[in-house]
Amino acid sequence: MARAPTTTDAFNAVAEPRRRQILDVLAGGGRSVGDLVEALDIPQPLVSKHLRVLREVGLVRVQDQGRHRIYRLDGEPLKSIYDWVCRYERTWSARYDLLDSVLDDLRDETTGADPPKEERQ
Repeated sequence: MARAPTTTDAFNAVAEPRRRQILDVLAGGGRSVGDLVEALDIPQPLVSKHLRVLREVGLVRVQDQGRHRIYRLDGEPLKSIYDWVCRYERTWSARYDLLDSVLDDLRDETTGADPPKEERQ
């Protein structure tokens, strides 16, 4: 079966770990390809390939500055991912609250037991 294109949307684009690394670096500000190569310690052709995908889905914008092309993060396409993840936040929060209750009960059971021998004297 043919692989689904990774350029259809932000979800597919950020599924690739190297692309997420590039986005992480660009979150700190605009960078040239050379800066990204240096920051990530990966070959220039690979950085360029991933930048092309990120540009195609709109996660990255490019601007010419003199002889350099500066790539900048455009977070707007990430909103769809954020909105999707937020739907699960309530579930995660409820589960963490339940886990906190269980841990509190366990701690109470432990502290309610007989004190250690040295404390009984």
